[in-house]
Amino acid sequence: MKYHLACGDVMPGCAATFTSDSQDTLLGEVARHAAADHGLTEITPEVRDAVLAQVTSA
Repeated sequence: MKYHLACGDVMPGCAATFTSDSQDTLLGEVARHAAADHGLTEITPEVRDAVLAQVTSA
């Protein structure tokens, strides 16, 4: 199974996309991106929930 996230679905205007075989790996990549490109140094439960709500799988 592949997991996919378009960051723009959470942060409008961001063109970054992520795909991974593992949801945990995907979330790690997204967290690194959020820190580097959006200045989010803490992933709160609310942010995590917003991200997870946009993750698709196939």
